[in-house]
Amino acid sequence: MDINYSSDTYSATLNPGLADSIDTMAEEANPFETLQEQIDDAAAYLDVRPDVIERLKRPERVLETTLSVEMDDGSVETIKGYRSQFNGDRGPYKGGIRYHPGVDRDEVTALSGWMVFKCATVGIPFGGGKGGIEIDPADYSESELERITRSFARELRPLIGEDKDIPAPDVNTGQREMNWIKDTYETLENTTAPGVITGKAPDSGGSAGRVEATGRSTVLTAREAFDYLDTDIEGASVAVQGYGNAGWIAAKLVDELGANVVAVSDSSGGIYREGGFDPVAVKEHKRETGSVVDYHNAGREITNDELLTLDVDLLIPAALENAIDGDLAKDVQADVIVSAANGPLTPEADDVLTERGIHVFPDILANSGGVTVSYFEWVQNRQRYYWNEETVNERLEELIVDAFDDLTTAYEEHDLPNFRTAAYVVAIERVLDAYEQGGNWP
Repeated sequence: MDINYSSDTYSATLNPGLADSIDTMAEEANPFETLQEQIDDAAAYLDVRPDVIERLKRPERVLETTLSVEMDDGSVETIKGYRSQFNGDRGPYKGGIRYHPGVDRDEVTALSGWMVFKCATVGIPFGGGKGGIEIDPADYSESELERITRSFARELRPLIGEDKDIPAPDVNTGQREMNWIKDTYETLENTTAPGVITGKAPDSGGSAGRVEATGRSTVLTAREAFDYLDTDIEGASVAVQGYGNAGWIAAKLVDELGANVVAVSDSSGGIYREGGFDPVAVKEHKRETGSVVDYHNAGREITNDELLTLDVDLLIPAALENAIDGDLAKDVQADVIVSAANGPLTPEADDVLTERGIHVFPDILANSGGVTVSYFEWVQNRQRYYWNEETVNERLEELIVDAFDDLTTAYEEHDLPNFRTAAYVVAIERVLDAYEQGGNWP
């Protein structure tokens, strides 16, 4: 094992041994640099020393590992995997594991940093982590995916634990993969530790309400946003980019509030109908055909960029990061944007939308339902006592509404330029409080 140490990171390279996604271009914003810029933007409104802020802009450690996995045909494939532990001032590291060909060190590091501030924004006692494997899961059989997952779990074993680092699902992973990781960890540790990972199936210690949690928090944020802006969400036109778990659940729940979902998309393209359509029927069509495209009741097909620039009351980006850059932001016509995806707007896009008076309610609040219910799952695992779905949803709503109120209070009291900066101001203050209370020692 080759291990390199520095003051900020730990990198270990081992010898070879959603979800819907939107393809990204090589010229796009680096997500880690985006995170750092967002921290700097908020820090400008806080009385904090630059060296303390600098500490919040870098991960505590990053594992980079090369998995060596036997394929069904007997060949051996080497695959890159990552786990970033960004900051643990407020509690154990927490964050998902994604399977995607675009996974790299910078992406995982940025996502782990966003998790720090997401947990702090909603007020749950976790730090931030994130992991990923650089594969397209569609290229592998179920048995190959199981071997890849268990191999990754073996490498994660020294880092994770109920009180250390608690992974969860993310893009292209779900209950199945979480169950495999839990079983691998428990087998190797010769223990029972359901709280080592969240997002599990209910019979394996998962929580009721977890599958809908990210979409639910997105819609709760949208509901509160429309109320704050003195606008009625009933009858509002809605476009949803990305029709994986978060996107389609958000579409279903906002439809139940009386809004009108007029456009949805996935990686194959999108559909638009001015009169709207039934989100559940579209999901059923996608389940049968693999895409929302060619849905029988769609008015016309559109591209993802066309969806993002539709004249709608509410836009929900629910795919991957950097969906809206500075150029595209000039053409966005939505009145309100609620971010279900992580980092769907570049900093340049944020600046353009702020100048144009378009209200953006950020990912670190809107999609925090997933990590919040993961926290509930972890609590239930530790207690060995489980709540019903109604209780989970009620507690989720309470936390999201309280967090939204904290965000708008900061926005008004600090006279901030936008709601993203307000969320970071709230989160950074909470992380710094924990850091200062704990003290610093070699």
